[in-house]
Amino acid sequence: MKFKDYYEILGLARSATQDEVKHAYRKLARKYHPDVSKDPDAEARFKELGEAYAVLKDPEKRAAYDQMGSQWKAGQDFQPPPGWDTGFEFSGGDFGAGPGGEHSDFFEALFGRHFGTGQRGHMRAQGQDHHAKVQIDLLDAYRGAQRSIALRMPMLDAQGRVALQERKLDVSIPKGIRAGQHLRLAGQGAPGLGGGAAGDLYLEIAFKPDPKFRADGRDVYANLPLAPWEAALGAAVMAPTPEGPVRLTIPPGSVAGRQLRLKGRGIPGTPPGDLYVVLTIALPPADSETAREAYRAMAAAFDFNPRQALEE
Repeated sequence: MKFKDYYEILGLARSATQDEVKHAYRKLARKYHPDVSKDPDAEARFKELGEAYAVLKDPEKRAAYDQMGSQWKAGQDFQPPPGWDTGFEFSGGDFGAGPGGEHSDFFEALFGRHFGTGQRGHMRAQGQDHHAKVQIDLLDAYRGAQRSIALRMPMLDAQGRVALQERKLDVSIPKGIRAGQHLRLAGQGAPGLGGGAAGDLYLEIAFKPDPKFRADGRDVYANLPLAPWEAALGAAVMAPTPEGPVRLTIPPGSVAGRQLRLKGRGIPGTPPGDLYVVLTIALPPADSETAREAYRAMAAAFDFNPRQALEE
């Protein structure tokens, strides 16, 4: 997937006001409209302009796009950085490609299921719901926690430029919550009109990257390095779990990739998830003559070809 520079497409600086965005789009859209332009690439260019305008005209999408920073160049290979959308507060519900569904893969990767299109222009008494994605520690899902979170809400300043307004909230993280679940904070969305009730704020939960653990639903996985002799002969070793190390028996003849299941030690729930310890083999470094001699002795002792299956 290639990065799209929406500012470059519209011929704008990143500091452009919303009025400048609108003016640039209208000018270029007239120039490249397929019913008017003789350019053979007019239709593709017109769609590209429409996509750029769909992002930059909306303060919410524009603020999210700007989070990528200016270090990316048009045409550069691109994947959204992990957690790039964390901490943004947006109005309305989820949105997809919109009418026609003809946005690029780049657009879909960033906005395919995030950030509200909102209900602008529809007067109603109750305030809009807001949405945000937040990251928590995996251990918070095991124990529950009280956390203070900071959210940034895109808005237009007096000059018509997109700015971020921050607010902090104290949130109760319930024990057993999973990635992808939503917490509803009643009355923390947009204020109502004419005295109507405020909307709600929905927090989508994600786990912070963890060097030891990864979650899949309620199940949790952890890699456990073994020395070759521990895997071959069996051993009793200490294995990590989110709640602290436990003593684990390694069966003789274990191989890399084998999974040992610790029932009920995943994320709590009814029923709880399991913890899977995934075995890996760590080779001692041949960084001394003694170590190299030990490897030579192993090579002489074993009639072993690790590539035998590939040669059959």
